[in-house]
Amino acid sequence: MSNQTTNQTEIAGARSSGSEELLRDTLKRCSVETLEAALKYRANGDVSLVPVVVLGIIERFLDPDVVGKLRSGDDSVRFMDDLGMDSLTMIEAIMMVEESLGVSIKNEELLDLRTLGDLKSFIQGKITGDSSGKTSDFYSIEKVAAIMPQQEPFLFLEQANLSSRSAEGRYTISGNEAFLEGHFKGNPVFPASIMLEALGQLAVFALLRNPPEEIKSAIDMTEVYFAGVDGVRCHRVCRPGEILDMSITVKRVREPLAVFFGQISVGGKKAVVAEEITLAFKPVEHHSNGAGTAVNGVSASNGSELSRNGAR
Repeated sequence: MSNQTTNQTEIAGARSSGSEELLRDTLKRCSVETLEAALKYRANGDVSLVPVVVLGIIERFLDPDVVGKLRSGDDSVRFMDDLGMDSLTMIEAIMMVEESLGVSIKNEELLDLRTLGDLKSFIQGKITGDSSGKTSDFYSIEKVAAIMPQQEPFLFLEQANLSSRSAEGRYTISGNEAFLEGHFKGNPVFPASIMLEALGQLAVFALLRNPPEEIKSAIDMTEVYFAGVDGVRCHRVCRPGEILDMSITVKRVREPLAVFFGQISVGGKKAVVAEEITLAFKPVEHHSNGAGTAVNGVSASNGSELSRNGAR
């Protein structure tokens, strides 16, 4: 018998039958710390132990070379892109979490669990019944393109996650962008102005799809403009093959203006910060004349061009 197996047997006293025995068997390939945290959670319901159990279970399925990313404690770590977990492995891990913590997760809910933070907050919300544990809403490129007026080749948002007053998005610099042929010749560098454009597009998407509670009327998607950017700092050069991880947060809103904080990182390192991104929009009231449909208060008139004089 290995030392780890011996230690697991000694945790919390002698082995017992029933649910504890099943828990020990479920977590037999996890660390001693994970098993101990799960046993204590079963004993006293301490939700502070939930992250320990979740991290320990996820680690059990990882290759050794990515364990450090998990242990960094960064809630933005992505299961597939950063940890290399495929969908079947993710399902295995979720099943183990369910068995260990006594929660139930529907298959459709798995689609929203893309980061470590998503999973931890979701599980904690399940356990406590706190609605704040609800995960963000994920939008694929198809859903983004269906809502955004900007389209290829001037759409720099390939996916988005929306929460109540914040959003995260991503754009992969393919190297096929036409403007890179001249920026710069023989030395392609993604323009900082386009990175600000990408942040602006994420803010527009959040404004149209999930407007802040201060906005009481619908928004005319043909009348949203980039009104200003303040406090911009560029911290690194971005090149083809790199992934722009974007985030925006609502700072203040008063119709017809919405102000956001924005940031882009690459590989976890800060690339661009914009302290204030200001959008101007035109509020409209709902109409019942059949002139168009609305989705969550957003006119679904796809294909209309939002940009005038470079404003988004």
